[in-house]
Amino acid sequence: MTLTLNRGPLSGRPPEAVNYTIDGPEHRLLLSDFPRRVRAIFAGTEIIDSRRAKQLHETAYLPQLYVPEDDVRMDLLEPTDHRTRCPFKGDASYWSIRVDGRVADNAVWAYRDPTERASWLAGYYALQFDAMDSWFDEDEEIEGHLRDPYHRVDVRQSSRHVRVVADNVPVAETRRPMLLSETGLRNRYYIPPEDVREDLLHTSSTRTVCPYKGTATYHTLRIEDQVWEDTAWSYLDPFENALKVRGHLCFSGPGIEIEIDGSRVE
Repeated sequence: MTLTLNRGPLSGRPPEAVNYTIDGPEHRLLLSDFPRRVRAIFAGTEIIDSRRAKQLHETAYLPQLYVPEDDVRMDLLEPTDHRTRCPFKGDASYWSIRVDGRVADNAVWAYRDPTERASWLAGYYALQFDAMDSWFDEDEEIEGHLRDPYHRVDVRQSSRHVRVVADNVPVAETRRPMLLSETGLRNRYYIPPEDVREDLLHTSSTRTVCPYKGTATYHTLRIEDQVWEDTAWSYLDPFENALKVRGHLCFSGPGIEIEIDGSRVE
């Protein structure tokens, strides 16, 4: 995510404050080693099991895992007529996965004859992440998507003065937030529940999964007849890098005003 999105060096808008230039196309590809064993399970069967996987970092996309053919259960793949063309990588061929009557259509693809500038993709196969029942990074099941080694999350205790206001009503105020910095994203301030008007919040059914922080539970804010859907979220059981924000609440959304040390944050 660092390399290919936002202002990363392989993004469409690379940083300007550098003392170098990158010669080459605006759409950039980088294939790097994935440092751990990775497995994908479908219908109770391992489709891939690789200690030699690669991650393709491509401008404007999240990294995509590619594994060598020897690490793929090719006997479970059925070729299809589906084809796509990428001007940077070449023509992609597709396969469906069939296991005990279950089928994942066009869930595997490969560039059998890639372009010259992506020739190193020959012999590697990619899987549609959501088509698999589960993924494992070593022996830990993955949520969301495979983590990018260039992406990180840091949480620090802070004494900044944080206020959250909606429709001129104070919703939260603290001088002890947890400041979460995440690669490529702006800082987020997580507020202890004791410093939040929890009587104004109502837990919604919305959940999202972040591979770096965990599963987020969302809350709707209600002040008399005004309603702000899913404007706050919290991680009740965060991953190791975000443990310090456990149970804290973060706010964002239209109509929500956030002040940090007296200055409004856009």
